[in-house]
Amino acid sequence: MLTAGVDIGSLATKVVILEADSSRILASVCLPSGPRPAEARRAALAEALGAAGVVASDLAATVSTGYGREGLEHSQGSVTEISCAARGAHLLDPAVRTVFDIGGQDSKVVRLDEDGYPTNFALNDRCAAGTGRFLEVMAQALGASVEKLDDLAMSAESPVTISRTCTVFAESEVVGLLAREVEPSRIAAGLCRAVAQRTAHLAQQIGVQPTVMLVGGVGQNRAIATELQAVLQMELVVPEEPQLVVALGAAAIAAERRLAALETEAAQGGSGA
Repeated sequence: MLTAGVDIGSLATKVVILEADSSRILASVCLPSGPRPAEARRAALAEALGAAGVVASDLAATVSTGYGREGLEHSQGSVTEISCAARGAHLLDPAVRTVFDIGGQDSKVVRLDEDGYPTNFALNDRCAAGTGRFLEVMAQALGASVEKLDDLAMSAESPVTISRTCTVFAESEVVGLLAREVEPSRIAAGLCRAVAQRTAHLAQQIGVQPTVMLVGGVGQNRAIATELQAVLQMELVVPEEPQLVVALGAAAIAAERRLAALETEAAQGGSGA
């Protein structure tokens, strides 16, 4: 059984083609969402199908999630990112009980049970502080890319304190620090520490239970992962491709839905006989 999970985020659109029986990822794609998310999701799905060597009709089910999850053609429904993050993390590591999902425009902390279903969550969706968009703006203020921001932070001897977490005010603070000739690496490290502290504060609302996994695009930032471990005083599991975990969860849920539908059809057929 082949299924697809499509995660349409504010900054990137991710697709995972899953061989449900073996839980093997056949193909995955991550493309910029751009100004036309509908076009991005069609392009990402087409590219993923091509990479897997299959066509749309080979898919038993498709589930979408993310900001643009509604209106996906041939989808068997949409699911919240919270459920998908939990299912994806569980598929990668059944020991996970807490998931930190830091994306382009929001951040989430999800508690899950031993079966990979969410039991509680905390969500920061009112401000871009501590998200991928926040890091993009800060990197631009430093005259660097987001990838370079991570390298700068990892090379710093010590982080400078960033007192503001609002994107607008933090950008002004960065400009002021540069004017005072503070080393960009120290500023980058301070920004990553600020993101980690804000995320840990969000997690206090529901508590953190190990094992902990960091997913989402920001999970690729080594400095933030290191700082978050230090704040939480516990080790984090970071998948090889953290930005794909939510799409993976959507694909897993698609398989569950299709199997449930087949069981219902079989039961109805049996009762009819």
